[in-house]
Amino acid sequence: MKYILEEVRKQEEKERLPVIRLEIDYELLTLYDAMQVEDNVQMIKSKQKLKQLRKQLLDLLD
Repeated sequence: MKYILEEVRKQEEKERLPVIRLEIDYELLTLYDAMQVEDNVQMIKSKQKLKQLRKQLLDLLD
């Protein structure tokens, strides 16, 4: 039973990878737009979000 639960968890993680990558792409675009208009508040928010997404991605890949 434990083996089955582990396999289900791994499958869910694999399905999450493309979603995280799309979120990273979107946040990079948001950061770029903020840089273009020199919106420092949005730049900080985007950078923080990118750090969180990066951590999630690395956790899934390990």
